[in-house]
Amino acid sequence: MELRLGKRVLTLEQPRVMGVLNVTPDSFSDGGRYASTDNALAHAQEMYRAGADIIDVGGESTRPGAKAIPLQVELDRVIPVVEGIAARIDVPISIDTSKPEVMLAAASAGASMINDIYALRRHGAIDALADLDVAICLMHMQGEPRSMQTAPDYADLPRDIIDFLAARVAVCTAAGIDRGRLVVDPGVGFGKNDRHNLTILAKLDQFDELGLPLLVGLSRKQTLGSLTGKPADERAAAGVAAALEAVARGANIVRTHDVAETVDALKFANAVRQAG
Repeated sequence: MELRLGKRVLTLEQPRVMGVLNVTPDSFSDGGRYASTDNALAHAQEMYRAGADIIDVGGESTRPGAKAIPLQVELDRVIPVVEGIAARIDVPISIDTSKPEVMLAAASAGASMINDIYALRRHGAIDALADLDVAICLMHMQGEPRSMQTAPDYADLPRDIIDFLAARVAVCTAAGIDRGRLVVDPGVGFGKNDRHNLTILAKLDQFDELGLPLLVGLSRKQTLGSLTGKPADERAAAGVAAALEAVARGANIVRTHDVAETVDALKFANAVRQAG
C-alpha cells in the first residue's frame, strides 16, 4: 500500500509517523508553545530530525469545547509556517483544516496533504480539492468540536464509523478524487467517550475493508488521561503504547506529539517482526 502526496509517493510497507505541530494559543496539549513562527519552525526541524515522515500543521484548536476562529486568523497562523517548513525541510507537510480557503492557500505554500476532521463536508471543500494533487485524510467526527463530547452515542462500533467513511470515500471518488490520494481516520476522541475509543482500537482491523491507508491519532488524548490519571503533557508513555497497539491492529500512520519516542518504539517493534 502507498499514498500519493503530490509528487511524492509514501510507501506504507512499514508504519509512518505524523508529527503534530499546533500553532494555536489554545491547543489542549501544547497551547501557545509553538504559536510564534520561529518556535514552530524550530519544532518542525526537531520532529524531522527525530524521524517524522509527515508534519501536520494546525492553526485552529479542535479540542472539545473549542470555538471556531475567523478565516484570516487561521491563514495568518499557518501559512508562514507551511512556507517556512517547505523552504527549509524536505518533508511532506499536512495542513489540519476544514476550511477550503486554507486548504488551497496551504497547498500553494507547499503542503501536500489535507487533514480534515469534517471529511470534506464543509461547503466547497470537495470542489477545492478535486483537481488539486494532494493527499486527503477523511476523519470521522460525531457532532462538532464545541459539542462533540456532550453525549456521543453509537448503535454499532466500529460499523457506524466504517459506513460513514465508506460514504465519504464514495463522494470523493465520484467527484474525481483518486483513491490513491485518500487516507481514513476513525477520529479517536472526536465525539467518542473512553469506551468508544477503546472499542475502536480493539477492532481497528475491521477498517481493512475500506482498502485505504489508515491513520490513527491517540497522542495525549483524554482517554489516556482517564486510564493513567496523568495530565496531557505526561501521557507520552501511554501514547507510545497506544501507537504500538494501533499499528499492531492495522494502522499505517500514527499521529503524535511525541515523535522521537514513537519512532524509536516502532523501530524496535519492526525489528522484532522482521526477526520472526
